[in-house]
Amino acid sequence: MTIRVYNSLTRQMEVFEPIERGMVRMYCCGITVYDYCHLGHARTCLIWDVVRRYLLWRGYRVQYVQNFTDIDDKILNRAKNEGVSMEEISERFIEAYFEDMEALQVGRADSYPRATHTLNGIQRLITELEQKGFAYASQGDVYYAVRQFEDYGKLSGRKLEDLQAGASGRVETEDPDAPKKRDPFDFALWKGVKPSEPSWESPWGAGRPGWHIECSAMVREGMGETIDLHVGGEDLKFPHHENEIAQSEAVTGKPLARYWLHNGMVKVGGEKMSKSLGNFTTIRDLLARPVHPMAVRLFVLQADYRKPLDFTDEALQAATNGWQTLQDGLLFGYQYGEQLGWRVNLEDIAYRGGNVPVAEAWIERFSDVVDEDFNFAGGLAILFELAKELRKERNLLTHEGKTEVSPERLEVQWRILVTLAGVLGFKADWGGLETPATGGLSEAEVEGLIAQRQEARRAKNYGEGDRIRDELKAQGVILVDKPGGVTTWYRES
Repeated sequence: MTIRVYNSLTRQMEVFEPIERGMVRMYCCGITVYDYCHLGHARTCLIWDVVRRYLLWRGYRVQYVQNFTDIDDKILNRAKNEGVSMEEISERFIEAYFEDMEALQVGRADSYPRATHTLNGIQRLITELEQKGFAYASQGDVYYAVRQFEDYGKLSGRKLEDLQAGASGRVETEDPDAPKKRDPFDFALWKGVKPSEPSWESPWGAGRPGWHIECSAMVREGMGETIDLHVGGEDLKFPHHENEIAQSEAVTGKPLARYWLHNGMVKVGGEKMSKSLGNFTTIRDLLARPVHPMAVRLFVLQADYRKPLDFTDEALQAATNGWQTLQDGLLFGYQYGEQLGWRVNLEDIAYRGGNVPVAEAWIERFSDVVDEDFNFAGGLAILFELAKELRKERNLLTHEGKTEVSPERLEVQWRILVTLAGVLGFKADWGGLETPATGGLSEAEVEGLIAQRQEARRAKNYGEGDRIRDELKAQGVILVDKPGGVTTWYRES
């Protein structure tokens, strides 16, 4: 089995072959910590978290690094507006970042370097660029001489004559630094000190680093001159990633990364998400609706990671319903394993391999699909096959007291589902069976309505009993009245 990826640098599918056999070095451009994370951040962090999980499952060791930009104009502006320090703003939103990611079950990276913790490496890299003729000092600033790097534009496919200063919204269209530059396309590596702003001493005077140089220095300092995977949002391809390549490769003469992968942007109702349009949604606002975190994960993973993802209430509801289906399958063994004669240790329920052809077939199908450019949507389709079959057998077990499939095969399928769901980062609440999936009734609510119905029937209020039955059916809960006044139920497939 071979993993193939779409390399943004070559614009084609390629076989993934890491530099060191069995080891993947992966860097993700992280967030600028001046506000709460939004849906775009959720997509980026979820996608690359699952890529890391999948590589680990496929047997690779993975060094996963994600940075924080903790000095930036936006951070400084917020600090000024609130009358606090830059450090206070950064720390507040770094802490909020970890809270949001934990809520979404996004695993922690191996390290989170910060720009302010990498100043020596940043200054060393700028010095080397200056020595090699790729950088020049001007009135307290230092700029990268873009035209000196012959391959500039190779990632984005843009030509210098087509480029405009201010791409990606990082500088104004009217560039206030234009008089300091030799060429309008040059960009800042070091910015001279400004009144009331934090600064650090450097060979060029007090100041602070530019945005692009930070990641080049952090990659080099923590991972080496060439890494395997450099990932991030599509909006970073130009100018940020283009400038990273120019900075790093001008000094080392080596590729910064063998493979460049970019995830598509999130839209809201077909429009770009922005505060000015009033469609800006943070992760914590979304989860407070409430929306189940696993429904958000499902919403993100059900689309091709390279394509735009349109956030709508309808799409979110569909993901919520989909999570209910997956969760029903994941809870199957917990609810019915004992009845089927399984010995389920909930601390160790993953499939461990073995000579079980049906299990190996499911795993092979899953890996074959996902190996093709991390096709998580295709992998999800296989999870849904397993979950729906388990739910069908659950309904038969509830309704008829037996299953069509042997208990042994059901156990294997359940363990496979749990295993593959774990690869994609899905986790059911094993100890919280009474916790409702958003948009559905909890176990306790269903049982409470059944009790009300039984009380109504005992009082010969059959109209009320029928109303409760119909209400439950509308929620996807089917009642089964059995002899002796016993009522069981199951969720509709």
